Amino acid sequence: MHIAIAGNIGSGKTTLTGLLAKQFKWEAHYEDVESNPYLNSFYEDMQRWSFNLQIYFLNSRFRQIIRIRESGKTIVQDRTIYEDAQIFAPNLHSMGLMTTRDFDNYKSLFDLMVSFIKPPDLLVYLRAEVPTLVRQIQKRGRDYENSIRIDYLTRLNERYEAWISSYDTGKLLIVDVDDKDFANNQADLEKIIDLINGELFGLFK
Repeated sequence: MHIAIAGNIGSGKTTLTGLLAKQFKWEAHYEDVESNPYLNSFYEDMQRWSFNLQIYFLNSRFRQIIRIRESGKTIVQDRTIYEDAQIFAPNLHSMGLMTTRDFDNYKSLFDLMVSFIKPPDLLVYLRAEVPTLVRQIQKRGRDYENSIRIDYLTRLNERYEAWISSYDTGKLLIVDVDDKDFANNQADLEKIIDLINGELFGLFK
């Protein structure tokens, strides 16, 4: 099976991916952040590097999905290929940080790629308000995230909500994380595990 964790920057995707992999003995596939050659440059000059960054993520996630399907294992994935195309690239375009020419090129490539892949068996969306996102981003202290603006996170959140409200390509589980601390509170984590069990196996519903 393929379980994917979706959510805005700072919503807890990477943390939950690791915890679920440990709990269920699944294999975790993480977003390529540390070795991404464009991320620092992007946050320094979004307009110059937006297209390069989005193409890098698109290529990376497409390869990741191919490996997931070929592995024959149950994989939990940190962020999906759909978020790049439904959230991040359109947001950059609407903010004037990606040209229409580049966006159309990007979207055409995405449409071709998704015609060759299947959606995840379960999409878990971590819903968080902007103050929660800001708190989590500050807590992890990544240098390149210091310049992320509140209005940027707000725009992304709006696009996430619009995408999730119309998501119909597979099973969807929405988890509100504003009042949860699944990283440090076992009871909160177990609630999420019960919900996932219910969606995948019909248990604890």
